[in-house]
Amino acid sequence: MSLPKFILGMRFALAIVVALSWLGGASLGTTLLRVVICAVVIQVSYFAVVYAMIARSEPTPADRLREAERKKKSTDVPEGEK
Repeated sequence: MSLPKFILGMRFALAIVVALSWLGGASLGTTLLRVVICAVVIQVSYFAVVYAMIARSEPTPADRLREAERKKKSTDVPEGEK
């Protein structure tokens, strides 16, 4: 999910929290607390999902090429040649 879509969805979710709090007769402080808690939960969840997606992804061909070049330029001596 792209960041603009996430922000738009977050705004809608927070608007729903505000509307339901208002319809339920909650005070301004309670409504604000609910909005802050909801925003924090959404942000932490988004971070966790993005982190999981990155952790699960396989290396790209460019990553493999970079790693091969690093090994090639390495000054480490192979075990058998020590």
